[in-house]
Amino acid sequence: MAKAKWTAFPYPDKGFAYAGESLRKHWERLHRGDCEPFPKDTAVQEAWRAYHRGAFAEAVAQGLAAGGAGVTVANKAQSIYANSLEKKPAARLALFEEAMQRAQAQAAAEPKNPNAHYQFAYAAGRYSQGISVAKALAQGLGGRIRAALEATLKLAPRHGEAHIAMGTYHAEVIDKVGALVGGLTYGARREAGEEHFRKALKLLPDSPIAHLEFANGLVMMHGRKAVEEAAALYAKAAALEPKDAMERLDVEAAKAELA
Repeated sequence: MAKAKWTAFPYPDKGFAYAGESLRKHWERLHRGDCEPFPKDTAVQEAWRAYHRGAFAEAVAQGLAAGGAGVTVANKAQSIYANSLEKKPAARLALFEEAMQRAQAQAAAEPKNPNAHYQFAYAAGRYSQGISVAKALAQGLGGRIRAALEATLKLAPRHGEAHIAMGTYHAEVIDKVGALVGGLTYGARREAGEEHFRKALKLLPDSPIAHLEFANGLVMMHGRKAVEEAAALYAKAAALEPKDAMERLDVEAAKAELA
């Protein structure tokens, strides 16, 4: 983990604490998006509690110290922090690269762990956005991201966050290289992108990020024709009640889009 001091989560909320048995009680709702099983290791449980309340640096440290399933929470906490709270572009890219490397190693050691593959895809996707999607495609990252998402969905077909990411993959490629080249070279299609986004919404009807990324994807794939539908999705995301720190960050991002 990078040594620099991390920005504190700016929206502390007692409702995000999930102390004691509250974490197990709310686990299904909190992890409907990533299908992560409830951890047996109490140290990993503590790392997830830190993650859900927005103590991302603490979640990374605790997850890495616990090892095993703790690597998953460490990678997720680091990537969500980098995407939503890290202001310095170079530091953000370094955090994504580190998460990518850890997830890649975890996937090699645990090939049947869907979130090892997914956390690589998520970090690599955000890294690609940071260096420019076109540059990332030229470096071959697009194929690796798609393969990791396909592996995730083969292992966990109801992984809503992977459906969102796959929808974003199709949308980003079409937006950057066009539908013709995107389809022929990278297998990106508008119909497939929308199918993944709609599947995610069906699986995660109360998830801010499912609505937010679908809105972003529609604009990338359809341009001005999709503005009205995208605005409705942003409004829905902004009106949802967040259940943890990540969802609060997504709600704030949706409000920013509307503004």
